[in-house]
Amino acid sequence: MKKLLTLLMAAAMVLATAACGSAPASDSSSPAASGSQGESSSQAASGDTIKIGVLAPLTGEVSVYGIATSNGITMALDEINAAGGVMGRQIEYIVLDERGDPSEAVNAYNNLYDQGIVALLGDVTSKPCVAVAEVAAADNMPMLTATGTAAEITTIGSNVFRTCFMDPFQGKVMATFAADELGAKKVAVMYDSGSDYSMGLAESFKAQAAEKNLELVAYEAYATADTDFTTILNKIVSAAPDALFIPDYYGDVSLAISQARAAGYTGAILGGDGWDGVLGAMPQDKLADANNGYFSNHYTTSDTAEVVVNFLANYKSLFGEDPNAFAALGYDSAYIMAAAIEKAGSTDSQAIIDALAATEHDGVTGHITFDANGDPIKSVAITKFVDGKAELATKITP
Repeated sequence: MKKLLTLLMAAAMVLATAACGSAPASDSSSPAASGSQGESSSQAASGDTIKIGVLAPLTGEVSVYGIATSNGITMALDEINAAGGVMGRQIEYIVLDERGDPSEAVNAYNNLYDQGIVALLGDVTSKPCVAVAEVAAADNMPMLTATGTAAEITTIGSNVFRTCFMDPFQGKVMATFAADELGAKKVAVMYDSGSDYSMGLAESFKAQAAEKNLELVAYEAYATADTDFTTILNKIVSAAPDALFIPDYYGDVSLAISQARAAGYTGAILGGDGWDGVLGAMPQDKLADANNGYFSNHYTTSDTAEVVVNFLANYKSLFGEDPNAFAALGYDSAYIMAAAIEKAGSTDSQAIIDALAATEHDGVTGHITFDANGDPIKSVAITKFVDGKAELATKITP
C-alpha cells in the first residue's frame, strides 16, 4: 500500500504540472511519469520489471486528450501493479510527452524503444498514431492506441490494434441513428476541412446517408481556425434539415451548437466522440442549446454497470474530476495490454501480438474483441444532452 500511494502521488504531481501548462523539459521525450519509482536501470535490465511505453500529448493544443488518456492508463497500471503486476513482475511504465506532433512522437517512440519497452500504449491523436505505427510496424512492436480513430492506423501492421472505434464507423452509426431512431428524411453536414478526424466522419456519414435514402441538403466545410459559423449555418437553416451532423471536437462544437440555435435551427444536432466535453465548454446560460444533441461515444457516466461505477468513483478520487471517454479508453487499453502479456507468458513481441489478437475483455467501454485488422468489435453508446446533462440514449451493437 505504501508503494501504491507513492506511485499515485508521483503520477498525480506530474499530471497536475502538465494540466497547468508548465513548460516541458528541454528534451521533449523525457519521461512525464514512471511506474518504476526507485528502481535502477540495472534492475530493469535484469528482468525484474516489464517495461511498457506510453505516448501522449501532455502539453500543446490537444493536451486535454493526452492528459485524460494518460490518467486512465496510469490509474490502470497502478492498480495492476498493486494486485501483483504481470507474470509476477511489476510494470515499469514510461510516459513521454509528444506535444501532439508526429515528428516529436516518432522521436519519443525511438526513445522508448532504446529504453527497452516490450509494448506501446499510444499514441492518442490520429496523425502521431500513423507516424508512430509506421516505425513500430518495422520493429514488430505490440502497439495499442486507445483513441486513434483514423482508419489507416491499423492497416499499417499486424502489430497495431486500437480500443476505440474508427472514424468511418462513427459516421455510419450516426447516419443510421438519424434515419432509424430519429426518423430523419433530410440531413446536413458541416465539417472542418483541415481535420482528418472531421473529414473522415463527414465522408462516412454522407455515404451512409445515401444508403439510408436520406436527402443530403447541405455539405459545408469550414477552416480549422474559424469560430464564426453564421454564414454556413444560415445556408443550412434555409435548407431545413431534420438533423445536422457536426463531426468536430468539443471546443468548436460548443460554439457551433449555440450559433445554430441562434440562427433558428431547432432540429437534432449530431456528432462523434470528439463531442465529449461539450457541456463543460459551454457557458451555463447556453446549456439548453445542447438539448436535442446526440453523439456516438465509447461509454457514458450514467451507465450503471459495476465496472463503470467503480471506475468513475476511483478516477474522481484520484484526479478530482469525472473521466471523459479518453480516460476510459486509456484505462481499458492498459488492462488489455497487461492481460495480453500475461496470456503470452512472455515479453516476446510476436507472442504478445498473438495474445492481443485473441483479446476478449469486459471493460468500462464495453465488451471488446478485435477483428482481423486489429479494430474493436464493440457497442456504441449514443449519448444525448438533456438540460445540461449527458445521458445514455441507446447502445448500438454492430
